[in-house]
Amino acid sequence: MRKNTLLAATAGLALVAGTAGPAAAIKYGQPDNGEHPYVGLMLAYVWDDLNEDEIQTDDELFAGWRCTGTQMDADTFLTAGHCTYGADAVAVWYDDNLQDVRFAQEFVVFEDAIDQTSALAADAWSYDAISHPDYDDSAFYLHDVGVVDDMILAKGTSFTQYGELPDLGYWDEQIDTRKKDRDSYTTVGYGLQWSMPLSNGQGRADQGDWLKLRAGGELIGYRTLGGGKTNDAYVVLTSNANTGGTCSGDSGGPTFIEETSTVVAVTSFGVNTTCAGTSGVYRIDTVDDLAWLGQFID
Repeated sequence: MRKNTLLAATAGLALVAGTAGPAAAIKYGQPDNGEHPYVGLMLAYVWDDLNEDEIQTDDELFAGWRCTGTQMDADTFLTAGHCTYGADAVAVWYDDNLQDVRFAQEFVVFEDAIDQTSALAADAWSYDAISHPDYDDSAFYLHDVGVVDDMILAKGTSFTQYGELPDLGYWDEQIDTRKKDRDSYTTVGYGLQWSMPLSNGQGRADQGDWLKLRAGGELIGYRTLGGGKTNDAYVVLTSNANTGGTCSGDSGGPTFIEETSTVVAVTSFGVNTTCAGTSGVYRIDTVDDLAWLGQFID
């Protein structure tokens, strides 16, 4: 997540997983195992503020934060507005396991990240990261949608399926539907698997493997959440009443209607810093958002 966003956004977001054992032992999230090959991890790059001669080159574009997103057509990647806000360039990888990229130096500088002679090179990239025109970083959750447009795909990168936009008013219908008859959801992301305060109270302990995880979720609320926020721009989901949730790095990731490729929301914020409990997802089924997204997505 970006370092200059509010705490609510920086809780911003990975599927909560078990802390012991191999990947197969993940408790509340599980490896995606190729189910959503069009969901990717994005690294946002920014110009180096220490550039004294003011000559901007690719060598001065450094990795700033990471998020998750969804490829919606050949050159458009859907994510959260707070993920694209302030980004000067973006690189995207789609593999399920990006641990090699995480521990490499190639991704730190944008020019190296897109160097196709590297085995760890990005699968796609762009200089065009766009947040919703009404996005305000001080109230990110009100218009928290963004796109990476005009993406260049590396040789060998292709898709047989893309994410799809929802029908207008989808969430209104779900809110008015009896709980037992509502849809279920799948959230996908590359964020932290867990985050807990240290026993001495000095800092936090995180597990942040760069793995694509997915988890089921249910609608549990809307309009009101945490400290009196009241807006129908988001809905509240949980994958487990006590421990499910999202964490740093999941921001922008899709909420799919279960067993479909329809993206009805993007991960926006978490409720607490332990990545447990509920999380807020920004709904993209409104007139305003569908009209704006329709300018970019075929």
